[in-house]
Amino acid sequence: MKYIILLGDGMADEPIAALGGKTPLEVAHTPHMDRLAQTGKVGLAATVPEGYPPGSDVANLSVFGYDPGDCYTGRSPLEAASMGVELGPDDIAFRLNFVWLEAHYGKLYMGDFSAGHISTEEAGLLIETLQEELGGDDFNFYPGVSYRHLMVWKNGKDELTFTPPHDISTYSIEGHLPQGDGADVLQDLTNSAQMLLNTHPVNNQRVAENKLPANSVWFWGHGRKPVMDTYQQRYGLTGAVISAVDLIRGIGINAGLKIIDVPGATGYLDTNYRGKGEYAVAALKDCDFVYVHVEAPDEAGHGGLLEEKIKAIESFDRDVVGTVLENLPEIGPCRILVAPDHPTPVEKRTHTSDPVPYILFDSSHAMNSQATAYSESESRRCGDIIPGHQLLSLLMADRDSD
Repeated sequence: MKYIILLGDGMADEPIAALGGKTPLEVAHTPHMDRLAQTGKVGLAATVPEGYPPGSDVANLSVFGYDPGDCYTGRSPLEAASMGVELGPDDIAFRLNFVWLEAHYGKLYMGDFSAGHISTEEAGLLIETLQEELGGDDFNFYPGVSYRHLMVWKNGKDELTFTPPHDISTYSIEGHLPQGDGADVLQDLTNSAQMLLNTHPVNNQRVAENKLPANSVWFWGHGRKPVMDTYQQRYGLTGAVISAVDLIRGIGINAGLKIIDVPGATGYLDTNYRGKGEYAVAALKDCDFVYVHVEAPDEAGHGGLLEEKIKAIESFDRDVVGTVLENLPEIGPCRILVAPDHPTPVEKRTHTSDPVPYILFDSSHAMNSQATAYSESESRRCGDIIPGHQLLSLLMADRDSD
């Protein structure tokens, strides 16, 4: 038996007046997910436990089968694993976003949490300058993908609170700067970075091309190295992860799973959807389990891009879910879980903690869910709410009988 998780990040949403009170998932053309819902089991999963922030870190840990209460230490330590950065016991990792802060009437606003989706190549040059000028004994900067990067504070402070930059898009940053022991040190580091970035050749060129400059860094998502059991230890399984996002790849590495690179996978709206589906099918020749993550619906939600979110959902259905389904004869007996990690409502432009709709499908038999389609409302009508970290157990419920 093969086990497959197909995850559309941020795919769930809320009813939108412009869509006649429907969600993007309800209006999108998703014949493949609808087919799975009609023949499988649907329900809702609470992937963000009470008291936790509705981040992709917490939510994806849940979908991977880990109870965040047992192992969650923060987002950045997971990303560090993906980037090959080994953390010591006293190291604190921080996500570093390149952002564009806009000055308006004497205040600074979060103009764009991704600095105009700066390219990986441009951002790499900026990180190189930060490391040369500000890195060393206490702070070190590591390049990631596009606007997503890493800073490690040796012997750093971790009693801090932050606001994710995508939570305050278009809002004043006043009241959202780091708080707690060590916040002053990080603010000084941010100020120093701003001085370097504002005159950097990369940003000068971006301005000349009418692109948004990366005129500031934004630290958040901090934590120490987590302790997690691998899939081999927990389930006796071999597996793989397909994602362009360091966070998801980092969870996979901590879970002892193989990381598969897909050409053209970007972590954005232009990602190689079909390639992810094809590489997932190929991975199952050698692995028991594959986790396929697509970031695009989440990015559209953060951008408030309704039509782009609908297109991203349709591409996920057609080129990821559809590619897996058309290759079922090659894959053989399998169980498939389709779900978002969390909602990213277009009108709110940030994550929420609401339960997400899931589908469980078994290629060997129908489950008679009575659902007519895959959507938030149908999953609510036809199923119960379960804790998110139980999704994996639900997917593998047949293993005792194998």
